This record gives sequence, structure tokens and C-alpha cells, in this order.
Amino acid sequence: MARLNDGYQTTIEFSEGASGGVKFWEKNVTPPGMDAGGANETTTMRNTLYRTRSPKQLITMTDLSLTVAYDPELYDSILTMIKVNQLITISWPDGSSLAFWGWLDKFTPGQVAEGAQPETTITIVPSNQNDSDEEVAPDYEAAA
Repeated sequence: MARLNDGYQTTIEFSEGASGGVKFWEKNVTPPGMDAGGANETTTMRNTLYRTRSPKQLITMTDLSLTVAYDPELYDSILTMIKVNQLITISWPDGSSLAFWGWLDKFTPGQVAEGAQPETTITIVPSNQNDSDEEVAPDYEAAA
């Protein structure tokens, strides 16, 4: 196991749409995280000194966001991909990847101005379920 020393060339691919005929170029990627959902309160009137808690059973995969430079033609792809549950893969520069089910939830263009490359922020929500509504865990593949 080796750590990443540089995030350069972290990319996102959608099973449907934009990344097939690249219309955006990743500038910054914030991968999804994991959230245990906080604590279950287990304190009772029989506790003597401490309040007690236990972890919840389910995990929430947090949103992924990325800032990209884009071709205005990306609007056509967004219209076909927004709110469409699909397989999404994030690839790191060492060759490892994480594939998960989710959907493109937000497409938020930034200000377009002289002397600055136009950028947009894309937000992806992990669904952790396929098109048959079956729960599917994220699939991490280590670098070869």
C-alpha cells in the first residue's frame, strides 16, 4: 500500500453521458466520504455515571463534488444525465478506482469573465442502489 503524493489526474467517469465524449475537464475533485450517522442514544435510568451511546448500523456515502472546465456542449449531456441513477467511477493517479451507483444532482456554472477559464461545479449523490433497487456497496479496486 502506498500513499498518493499528488492528486493530479484524478478523474470521474459516468456510465451514461458526459465522460464518454469528454465535454468537461476535472480541475478539483472532492471524493465521497463515509458518515456513520451519529450516535444511537442508549442511556437508561439504570446508568450510574455516564450517558451511553452506540453506533448506528447503516453508513451514508457523502456527496462527491468536482470543479471542471467545460465545453458549452456539456449542457446537452447534463440534460440527459441529471437525476439518472448510473454507475460512476472515480480514478486516482495510482490506477486505483472507486465505482459506485449515484446520480448527477447539481450542475452549477460559475461566473464567466474575461481572462478566466469558465468553470462549473458538479455535485454527485451516491445512491448505493442499482436500477433494480438492489443495494450495491461501493467497489474499490486497488492499483495493479
